[in-house]
Amino acid sequence: MPEKKQGNKKVGKVNGKGNNKNFRNNKNTDDDYNPKFKRMKKKVCPLCGDKNFVLDYKNLEQVKRFASDKGKILPRRASGACAKHQRDINIAIKRARHIAILPFTQG
Repeated sequence: MPEKKQGNKKVGKVNGKGNNKNFRNNKNTDDDYNPKFKRMKKKVCPLCGDKNFVLDYKNLEQVKRFASDKGKILPRRASGACAKHQRDINIAIKRARHIAILPFTQG
C-alpha cells in the first residue's frame, strides 16, 4: 500500500491500518481478521465422533435427527456430518420414507 505524505513526514498507510492502536496490539496478522467475529468451531460428524453409533433406517428417532420439521433432509452444514456419512443419512431417510416410517412431507 502506498503511504500518505504530509509535508516531510509519513503519516501512515492509506487503508487506515498503519497507526491503529487495536491493530498493533493484535497478535493475529491475517488480512481478513475481524475482532468483532470469533471463528466458528468446526462441527464434528456425529457418526465419526461416536464409533458405536450405527445409523438404522428403522429407528425413527435416529433418522428424525437428520430431517427438518417439514421432512426435508438437513444439509451437511446443518447436520454437521462428513460427506461419507451424509450419503448414508440420505439413504437411510429415503428408505424410511419408502417404508412409511418417515413422511415425505409434513403438513
